[in-house]
Amino acid sequence: MAKTKKPDFFQRTSIRYTVFVYFTVSALVMILLIGVSLYGRLAGQLTDAIREENQTVINQVNLSVDSYLRTIMKLSDSLYYGVVKNADLSAEAETVNSEITLLYDNNKDSVSNIALLSKHGELLSAVPAARLRTGTDVTGEDWFQNTLNHPENLHFSMPHVQYIFDNSENQYRWVISLSRAVEITQGTSTNQGVLLIDIAYGSLKQLLDNASMGNQGYLYLVNGSGELIYHPKIQLLDAGLARENLDAAADYRDGNYQEAFLGEKRDVAVKSVGYTGWKIIGVTPEKGFSLNSIKTKLFVVFVAAFFVFLLAICNAYISSRITAPIQELEKSVNALEAGELDTKVYMGGSYEIQHLGRSIGDMARRIQELMEDIVTEHESKRKSEFDTLQSQINPHFLYNTLDIIVWMIENEQKNEAVRVVTALARFFRISLSKGKSIIPVRDELEHVRNYLMIQQMRFKNKFTYQIEEEPEVLGLASLKLMLQPLVENAIYHGMEFMDGDGEILVRAGLQDGKLCFLVADNGLGMTEEQVEQILAGQPHTSSRRGSGIGVKNVNERIRLYFGEEYGLSIDSEPDEGTRIRICLPAVSYQDLTEREKP
Repeated sequence: MAKTKKPDFFQRTSIRYTVFVYFTVSALVMILLIGVSLYGRLAGQLTDAIREENQTVINQVNLSVDSYLRTIMKLSDSLYYGVVKNADLSAEAETVNSEITLLYDNNKDSVSNIALLSKHGELLSAVPAARLRTGTDVTGEDWFQNTLNHPENLHFSMPHVQYIFDNSENQYRWVISLSRAVEITQGTSTNQGVLLIDIAYGSLKQLLDNASMGNQGYLYLVNGSGELIYHPKIQLLDAGLARENLDAAADYRDGNYQEAFLGEKRDVAVKSVGYTGWKIIGVTPEKGFSLNSIKTKLFVVFVAAFFVFLLAICNAYISSRITAPIQELEKSVNALEAGELDTKVYMGGSYEIQHLGRSIGDMARRIQELMEDIVTEHESKRKSEFDTLQSQINPHFLYNTLDIIVWMIENEQKNEAVRVVTALARFFRISLSKGKSIIPVRDELEHVRNYLMIQQMRFKNKFTYQIEEEPEVLGLASLKLMLQPLVENAIYHGMEFMDGDGEILVRAGLQDGKLCFLVADNGLGMTEEQVEQILAGQPHTSSRRGSGIGVKNVNERIRLYFGEEYGLSIDSEPDEGTRIRICLPAVSYQDLTEREKP
């Protein structure tokens, strides 16, 4: 006996489902291919844009540093050619010193010291320092010897502590020394000397600190030999807790490079600083160019899910339009198979289905004519049954059609849907918060801001909202999901019967040394009895809508975590609105998380 072949999957499924699967799979494959292509293109454009932006930052910083150093060099020229060169120090010492003092006062934000020394290391003039530190011999200093050995150049030293002067503040400052050889006239003799300008390292550091590379990048400054002048992590580098690719930096020329350092690929931009031979080097890790950040991934996932949802709905509609005539014809055939020869055969849809319907109808009529004499007695009854069935089929088909139209009308809001999906993604990100119960105030306010945006669109602008915060509280610690249940009550219980004039205010600030939140609305308000019911966890309305967390739950969570002296209070009167105030200890989120670490 031959074994019956088991039908495959598609033989056991409906034509509508089969068409839906084929359309969806084909569309998903196309979306995937297009998505991969666009992702690659966007990633390349992002990389080019970041590199161009970083190069712009490097150029701007170079211009700033170059301008800064040229200002110091012009000061050096003014001191030499305008004060020292044509002056007799033996006769005009006080005049020279006063002119140096005047130039120092005009540049004291950038300059720590100005000194004029003889070739034997004698201090001829110094502003603001009065004299050399006891026992100091400047002739042994590298900068002094280099200046006298190469009198034709200006010399910039590495950052160092300037300790050669007696300082009335009893502290030594970090400086970069600019020195040059000068001619000193004393009576009838002319000798060689050294003009020293100590540039305040802090002013140069501040100039570089203000530059931001973004995308996890940073910049640093080295001399022509690769010695470090500035680095945002210079203390860690000095302590051996961090490393930098200084050997490669010494060989770099102006331009862009890709390097691998400590197992990490980096993009490096180099720009030389004018006369000094210094080089500004901008570093951007390869991961700073990628689209793989958590926010981007979440955005891509939700956008993909949204498009898959739209695709499924569209394919369901298309497959329904294609297969609905076949299914209707199948109903007619099933009725004929059941002996209901008076059934009106469906003849809609495409030409082929119409032709098949007419053929089946003609066949049914021929069969009916042959059986008329036999079934005359039952014809009336059957016709009645057929009419009843027809009266059920037509409304059923009409209701299905109306349902599809209503669904299409309700979902033809693409721009609003994108905004809601974006807000929902941020809402979920903060709701999860990696399982943490304590989050910064800024995140809690962002969470309730996204919730209010979604609800405002859902209720067709039935209410407006305002969120106010004092900047100093944004970094404080707050209990997660604390404001959202209170705002939810304000919407469902306070705004439910209003006609578009609803107002909700959320405020965060410091009061009497405590972190305080205010959630206020101008809704219906409550009696004292209703307030007591809410604090006891008993809903004061019959509405079933709500977050499931409850005001009582929020109050208990606050007291459980921070103590009985903290919690919330409700001030409400009928037709006067409701004000809910929450008080928490003003504790830094960073300090709190540090204390909670094992």
